[in-house]
Amino acid sequence: MGAPPKSDVPVITPDHLPEADGLIFGFPTRFGMMAAQFKAFFDSTGGLWRTQALAGKPAGIFYSTGSQGSGQETTALTAITQLTHHGMIFVPIGYTFGAGMFEMEQVKGGSPYGAGTFAGDGSRQPSEIEMAQAFHQGKIIATVAKKLKQSA
Repeated sequence: MGAPPKSDVPVITPDHLPEADGLIFGFPTRFGMMAAQFKAFFDSTGGLWRTQALAGKPAGIFYSTGSQGSGQETTALTAITQLTHHGMIFVPIGYTFGAGMFEMEQVKGGSPYGAGTFAGDGSRQPSEIEMAQAFHQGKIIATVAKKLKQSA
């Protein structure tokens, strides 16, 4: 939708998803929900849904919005339905990021549902605290995936 292609970023297909022990999906928000391109990606996972190939996999969500109040939490809530239909286990970060969840001195995205950032007009890059929250979320998903794999 007008964004330049990023040729250095690997592109996956739904067929790659079952190979993962855990998944973290990240997408921009459009009017309080995931962007249509990402919804189209999920729509293309019908074969995986039919066989429940992703059932039991831990999954998280992170997001980017243009401004505060642009739907970070509603984006997560509407995306959880995709995970649920696949039988995936939604793993939120809750308030485990500690004091970073209550930061009020700087602009910071994210919520108990997952890490987030405010992109503004697209020129703003994630802040150090937003990057730390995203790294924290990755550790949580990896820890849960490892525990599930060990118990299998």
